[in-house]
Amino acid sequence: MNKVMLVGLLAVCAAGPLVAQNGGAQPTAVEAHTVTRLSLGDEVSAVGTLRSAESVILRPETPGRIAKIGFVEGRPVKRGEALISLDAAVQSAEQQQARASLALARANFQRTEDLFNKRFVSQRALDEARAGLRVAEAADQVAAARLARMTVRAPFDGIVGIRQVSIGDYVKEGADLVNIEAIDTLKVDFRLPERLIASLRVGQKVTLWADALADAQFTATVAAIDPLVDAEGRAVRLRATLDNRAGRLRPGMFARVRLSLGEVREALVVPEQALVPTAAGQFVYRVVEGKAVQTPVKVGQRQGTSVEITEGLSEGAEVVTAGQIKLRDGAPVKVVAPVAPAAAR
Repeated sequence: MNKVMLVGLLAVCAAGPLVAQNGGAQPTAVEAHTVTRLSLGDEVSAVGTLRSAESVILRPETPGRIAKIGFVEGRPVKRGEALISLDAAVQSAEQQQARASLALARANFQRTEDLFNKRFVSQRALDEARAGLRVAEAADQVAAARLARMTVRAPFDGIVGIRQVSIGDYVKEGADLVNIEAIDTLKVDFRLPERLIASLRVGQKVTLWADALADAQFTATVAAIDPLVDAEGRAVRLRATLDNRAGRLRPGMFARVRLSLGEVREALVVPEQALVPTAAGQFVYRVVEGKAVQTPVKVGQRQGTSVEITEGLSEGAEVVTAGQIKLRDGAPVKVVAPVAPAAAR
């Protein structure tokens, strides 16, 4: 290499750093959000299951053959309405026999009482006639009870489900016949950590959502708090009730609940996408004079897509909500408008 070429190469190398220093790094395009205040209440979320106000599976108390089905599946029924009747020919005959014996015992007692008043019979005869009458009355009551058990009636107003039997089926005592549900009022059972027990009380309002009705919101009221804390999960069970006369909700549905524990307060909030989680905690990037400033924060409760910031930010601060993956502390940034989602084709 001659002397002229060596001098030229050294000149190029010397000029390189000067170009980089003069040009500077290009700012990273990011989306940002201004920290604002929002009215928040102390709330806690949980999941639960909807249950009927009253629910029972009807079962016969005595075996027999089904003679009549007196309901339409899925339709409302009234308390005391006869739903299923078993063949009661034998029980009906037993009741007629008991009534005949009762009539005879009553007549015998009246005759014996008249004779006793005329002093034609002894006190013993009168006592025996009275005892015979009481035995006949008890036998009549037993026969009536056996006959009544051959008819299964609705224990409360509700809606009957899908029956498990047909006319002519022979069923044993305790066999499942049909379920009946009272759903004008529903219950929702859910659990909360035991650390919240001092803040729980009957009458608190619960906001409820069902996944099957994503856009609908319902209000329930805490009706009972289980006095027993689950020793394994360290949780307390609560039951809330809600009006369901519109019939939109059904027992067994999965529900998401939110319970308000305190009064509404003003809090600083940021979109949840502004948070960057790390092993040491969470932080956000603030935009300060065109640069990204990494700022540790402490978070509180969440409400929808907003997160409460309890420490680290002040109202009016501008935080990065998109583009954090390309940033480092002190990197130059340029705030741009959010990108609208592409229209579906």
